[in-house]
Amino acid sequence: MKKENVDVGAMLEDFGKDIVAQVEKGKNPSFNTTSRTRSNVHYDEKGGFLKLGNAKEERSFINVAQTKRFMQTMAVAGKCHKFVKENLHTTIRGLFYQLKYSLGEDVDENIFNEQSESNPLIEDLEVALGIRREELHLNANRKGVLIGNMKVRDYFGKEEQEIDVSKLGRSGWGIPSDVDNDIEFVDVKAKYALVVEKDALWQRLNEDGFWKKENAILISPQGQAARGTRRIIRKLADTGMPIYVFNDCDAWGWYIYWTIKTGSINLAYIGGDIATPEARFIGVTMSDLDRYDFLNNMTMKTNEVDIKRAQEMLEYPWINRHEEWVSELKRVIKTKKKLEQDTLEGPRLTFVDDYVREKIKNKEFLP
Repeated sequence: MKKENVDVGAMLEDFGKDIVAQVEKGKNPSFNTTSRTRSNVHYDEKGGFLKLGNAKEERSFINVAQTKRFMQTMAVAGKCHKFVKENLHTTIRGLFYQLKYSLGEDVDENIFNEQSESNPLIEDLEVALGIRREELHLNANRKGVLIGNMKVRDYFGKEEQEIDVSKLGRSGWGIPSDVDNDIEFVDVKAKYALVVEKDALWQRLNEDGFWKKENAILISPQGQAARGTRRIIRKLADTGMPIYVFNDCDAWGWYIYWTIKTGSINLAYIGGDIATPEARFIGVTMSDLDRYDFLNNMTMKTNEVDIKRAQEMLEYPWINRHEEWVSELKRVIKTKKKLEQDTLEGPRLTFVDDYVREKIKNKEFLP
């Protein structure tokens, strides 16, 4: 991915100049990118995350199967160059609408009909140029919230603001899509970071002042973690801070954990930037049923989709190498039961605090 002090505007200009030069020489204009197919994704055992292999793909204009996609990619690159030069940002949805126009009065055709067409082309540019979409001045919708003993220095709208995250009360700090450019974490004073899958449980722990008592950073991705949230978890881990993840006891909650830990197949091209192999899972687990009797009265039945996802996870070599996870997944498949993290509020609302604290204290977590 992009190195410091690289001029993204110049990179895009060079990209365009190369295409023009090929046309002027009478060649079929093309560019190379790394293949993002499943077969070109592998688990980096040393790094502990999913990454792309070395297989390449050529995108060319004079190719019936690629002509439109090639033209669309040039349109995306041109528009991103404009954003970078103007120092303006938009969302990936905004880019789609910027480019959704007719090719001409006599041509009843749009460049893009659906956003599902433009999104993969942004990824093509990321891979081809070796940068992240945030460097192209493209963001996604904000998703995720954080609170704890830390400050954020935010250079936004030509102003510098220092945000004391510990003073944001019940709302916390909304994690932006881009947590790298013009944002700096300062005065981070926490022993560990706790990632809580659901916003409802995050609110529960926040109201109890759990992060104050434990001197922790409390994060909720509010479901599947967006890129910005995964990136901030990675940045906190880079400070040497332990990362603990607290999710539902089902294949979906566990899969959210694994996308935080090893990255995902779809984003393998930035795996090293957003994966946190150091993360540990503290619960909820099927083995908690043996430890807390009340949970046996609060299980839910799995459906076919739950079971299918659990079976798929058993096939992933980065997961099935861990006996503990194999045991948990097989137990879900066999018993056809699952647990939500909300069930820990059953005995009393503050039991959640005790559960998390005890798991961390006794180092009762899964790899």
